Amino acid sequence: MAQTKHTTKPFAPFPAEADLHTWAAELDTVALKLAPRFERAEPRQRVLRYLTGLLSTAERKNGWQLAELAGETTPDGIQRLLSSAHWEADAVRDDLVAYVLEQLADPQAILVLDETGFVKKGTKSVGVAPQYCGTVGKIANCQIGVFLAYATAHGPVLLDRALYLHKEWADDPARRAEAGVPAEASCIPKPTLGRQLLERAFAAGVTAEWVTADSIYGGDYKLRRYLEERALGGGRQPRSPLVRLGVDAHVLAAASPRHGPLAARTPQCEQARRARLLLRLRAGQLDAGAGGAGSGHPLASRAGV
Repeated sequence: MAQTKHTTKPFAPFPAEADLHTWAAELDTVALKLAPRFERAEPRQRVLRYLTGLLSTAERKNGWQLAELAGETTPDGIQRLLSSAHWEADAVRDDLVAYVLEQLADPQAILVLDETGFVKKGTKSVGVAPQYCGTVGKIANCQIGVFLAYATAHGPVLLDRALYLHKEWADDPARRAEAGVPAEASCIPKPTLGRQLLERAFAAGVTAEWVTADSIYGGDYKLRRYLEERALGGGRQPRSPLVRLGVDAHVLAAASPRHGPLAARTPQCEQARRARLLLRLRAGQLDAGAGGAGSGHPLASRAGV
């Protein structure tokens, strides 16, 4: 009887000691930039330990695991940092974007707009409701977060996020008040949230060659039109303003009615492959007359911004 041959994935080379010292020093620099966002010394110190834990090789990174890595006996401090400590998350987001532009700016970058579902068992987490969850591929009790990532040849990094507030929550003022959700909060469609993320990124000086997204966003005419108008307003006529893509491919691919498939040839696609974007899109083909504004069901747009 033939024996099954088991193979193991080789580990990446362990970083050199000099690299580790460089990374540690850079993390200290990041902590100094974030320090003014925190009013008290305790959260300023804990945020550095928290970031160190997130960058660690720990298999799970929940409150208990991160507290243990930080040398704390309970997760209370970590949970307090994230839930009740006084600091402005949007200001830290702005610091992150500025740092990315300083360290990783690339005019040929790709902006990736997508959502992620967080499965929950209870009913108290803000926005949780029975809704489609891509994480499990079916309707589930979950929260939905909309995210914007910035991908270059160096890799991908998250720039911004928005929580989708389900209609159940928007229509229940008592539930919102109990959870501390602002009274003016409403159920904003996901493509609108995606556009808000893009608008903030562009306003902060982020530039990209392409914007790519899942079908929920690519199928939204207003979002597509917004990106087309930005591209044309920037004085650069996209070679293929909109690219129709399907699902389940492993790399970003593009097709042009005049130039044929570009999937394996464009630098943008190579960057996306090396960045290992979690897109799972399959390349489609544009019809000869489908290159105009608002045609088809495109999931990617040449940003030209």
